Amino acid sequence: MSESAVSVLLRAEGVSKSYTLRGRRVDVLRDADLAVEGGMVTALVGHSGSGKTTLLHILGLLTPPDRGRVVFDGADGGGPVDTTGMSDRELADLRRGRLGFVFQSYNLLPQHSALRNVALPFPGRRAEGEQRARDLLARVGLADRADHLPSELSGGEQQRVALARALINDPPVILADEPTGNLDTDSEELLLGLFHELAGEGRAVVLVTHNPAVSAAADRVHLLERGAFAPVGRTETATETETETGTGTRSSK
Repeated sequence: MSESAVSVLLRAEGVSKSYTLRGRRVDVLRDADLAVEGGMVTALVGHSGSGKTTLLHILGLLTPPDRGRVVFDGADGGGPVDTTGMSDRELADLRRGRLGFVFQSYNLLPQHSALRNVALPFPGRRAEGEQRARDLLARVGLADRADHLPSELSGGEQQRVALARALINDPPVILADEPTGNLDTDSEELLLGLFHELAGEGRAVVLVTHNPAVSAAADRVHLLERGAFAPVGRTETATETETETGTGTRSSK
């Protein structure tokens, strides 16, 4: 990923999603619009059930919306890529090449070393993938832990392994669901610093969080309430209209 000018890399347009719970329809998202920009750490906040994780999964092509669409912009020098109607294989190819995922529970394979966990998603030759994995583990401060199993690593170390794995295919967008939820304060600060480094390279980083310290460190904060964007707060610089459309800005400076 090169250090390029800030641009919109991923968009959700008019996205809606509902589920049936005990015979009752629950609208999780209602016509949500969100533009995700490179060079930014964006936080999605809201109470449990507000729709933020569902929106993250839709952005990550893990869950299809009932209405609306997800569009990739500015990747590989091409035009917009509308994901509507794509096959499972096409969606998998997009996820592999353009998205990196980090989750609260790490999702590391317990029988494999940190090195192998990072290298597994790499589609090329094993030797090339393992060399790239070593470079990424060094980047996140774990060069000396490459041969350790997940059970031999602390929570913060496991999450950094998960971040290295998310970077193995050099994606322009990183999606993270409560990535600091199981971490101590020092590990949390280290991980947030790495996220900001990635944004500084022109990537887009999108975090779902309940943690005020994490949202305070983000460049943009979007509040979801009952499936729709709402004003973040009266003291924020964004206007109510901007925030409702998912374009409100919050400075961490």
